[in-house]
Amino acid sequence: MATLTTDTPRDFSLGEFNDVPVIASEIIYEGAAVGMVEASGHARPLVGGDKFVGMCTQQADNSSGAAAAINVRVLASGQASLSVSGAVITDLGQPVYATDDNVFVFLPTGGTFIGYVARFVSAGVVIVKFNTEWKDPYGGGVYETLSANKTFDVEDTGKTFFIDTDATTTTLPAVATPVFCKVVNIGAYGTVAVNLSPQAADMIEGPDITAANDKDLINTKATAQRGDYAVLGNIDADGYMVTELVGTWAREA
Repeated sequence: MATLTTDTPRDFSLGEFNDVPVIASEIIYEGAAVGMVEASGHARPLVGGDKFVGMCTQQADNSSGAAAAINVRVLASGQASLSVSGAVITDLGQPVYATDDNVFVFLPTGGTFIGYVARFVSAGVVIVKFNTEWKDPYGGGVYETLSANKTFDVEDTGKTFFIDTDATTTTLPAVATPVFCKVVNIGAYGTVAVNLSPQAADMIEGPDITAANDKDLINTKATAQRGDYAVLGNIDADGYMVTELVGTWAREA
């Protein structure tokens, strides 16, 4: 799905309106997610990474105008029926991101947080409750998507990783080269297992984990929920310490 080229009326539930000056030589179509150019404060059809300023409720045609010649009317908070890639009935409450003015996804990498799933409508379509004042629940920072096996290194410290592919293994370096990061399962319910694998001489320790050398920590696929995560927040002489754990995780047998 590409950026909008025509008005696309949305099924909105009314909330708070705002008016934002539009950048030069641009049209913002009805139904578009609207972002702000951080350097100038002007509104435009959202580009992934923009600050979200609302959903456009009426076309703003500034194609022949200078910056701020007109304003765009946006709904800053409310609910909208949106097509969200991969949405299923178990995604109630999941955070939603926009990668442009008309593409909505669960994967935060390259996107802008806009709100949460309030209701399932049909496969790939949900009601999203949005608010320009809400903060990204994953905290921002450096995001990376993992779709294949990976071995972390020290440059991965501070990142949040989103694993979207089943049957991959994420290997932790030896504790002499520690990595502190967050690993999130971004797959739909019951579709992706996350495997965190220590080195042969290391353990993964944490809440209700019977630690042992060279044993993976696994987000169990059958009950894995989009948004399950583990935070690798510390180490000791034995291995990595998990300081936060959400979802059903088990140590490799």
